[in-house]
Amino acid sequence: MIRRLLGSARSAAAMAAAALATAILAVASAGDVLAAAGQPVDRQIGMQDAVTPVAHAIHSFHDMVNGLIIAITVFVMILMLYVMVRFRESANPTPSKTAHNTMIEIAWTVIPIMILVVIAVPSFRLLNLQYAYPKPDLTIKATGYQWYWSHEYPDQGGFSFDSLMLQPDEIAALKAKGINAPRNLAVDNEVIVPVNKNVHVLVTAGDVLHNWTVPSFGSKTDAVPGRINATWFRAEKTGVYYGQCSELCGKDHAFMPIAVRVVTDQVFADWSAAMKAKVKKRAKQIIEQVAIEDAGKQVANASAPAAR
Repeated sequence: MIRRLLGSARSAAAMAAAALATAILAVASAGDVLAAAGQPVDRQIGMQDAVTPVAHAIHSFHDMVNGLIIAITVFVMILMLYVMVRFRESANPTPSKTAHNTMIEIAWTVIPIMILVVIAVPSFRLLNLQYAYPKPDLTIKATGYQWYWSHEYPDQGGFSFDSLMLQPDEIAALKAKGINAPRNLAVDNEVIVPVNKNVHVLVTAGDVLHNWTVPSFGSKTDAVPGRINATWFRAEKTGVYYGQCSELCGKDHAFMPIAVRVVTDQVFADWSAAMKAKVKKRAKQIIEQVAIEDAGKQVANASAPAAR
């Protein structure tokens, strides 16, 4: 009976391992798509691609802690199986009456402490990276309202704009121009920032609690009425990265997305100059041209593996 159970367990473990390997290969083959998206994608099982130092550190810490969790779980499962087989009644009719073992008691006290220290050190480093703000190259003030975001550039002349989620007809119009506009994520006015620059985001709210979140940046900051919180990021890749309000704020909570487009220094300077001059039509044309170019690059990158 025990042999049959162990045989079944081995077969189940082999099947699980094969399924896991298949999933890992599928994710690896979709790596370029995940990296280019800046948004959730179909069949995604991991976090969105990291494009800032903070997000890279979060992913690294997540992977390390998960590795420890899996190792501990496997060890406990193996230990339980060993005890069930080795000390079953038929194999061990006269059980030991040992009540204490000094070495084991020291080990199960010291080893968990060491594991906690291994987790704590990178955790404190990550917290320091998140909250030790570098000197900003650009500052943006994000204010949450029911149910949209308003963004202001105080060190770029103080211009501001509201970012509202696009409706289906607006999405269709952009797609007709060749611009990617994902449902429930695309907005009419994207936040524009230069690549490889330290951006400070001052976050507040004008009515109820909101939360300014962009997963690819590792940014998630509460927006509290009457209070200013802060986060920072330094995007290392151009492209558009999406987020959403992550604090339940009312009936349209799910429909106040955030879109941050990372552009070159020259594009940002041209866009900023147009916004300062209040030529919003020109500013929108600049960003639409960049969006069309980015969409073309994504199509080319997606078709390149198939061509090979």
